[in-house]
Amino acid sequence: MKLKVLIQPNAKKSEAIGLHDGAVKIKIKAPPVDGAANEALIAFISKTLSIPKKNVTILHGHTGRNKLLEIDYDANVDDVIRLLCQDR
Repeated sequence: MKLKVLIQPNAKKSEAIGLHDGAVKIKIKAPPVDGAANEALIAFISKTLSIPKKNVTILHGHTGRNKLLEIDYDANVDDVIRLLCQDR
């Protein structure tokens, strides 16, 4: 499945905060330096969905805040968004 995300690096903690312009807005604690925020994003999603990191791939947006992810997960997009934002 494909999922649009908008990330905010350098946050106090990593968390999904809801939908923003059709994308899931995710705060990431890591800085946007040397791919650290991308790695933290993949780790956050894999941990939240309880899937291996290899099941999460950034298709577009490696150097920007808007990203398109490919997630190998047996659920629909609405369920994934609900799981990511469950603490909100």
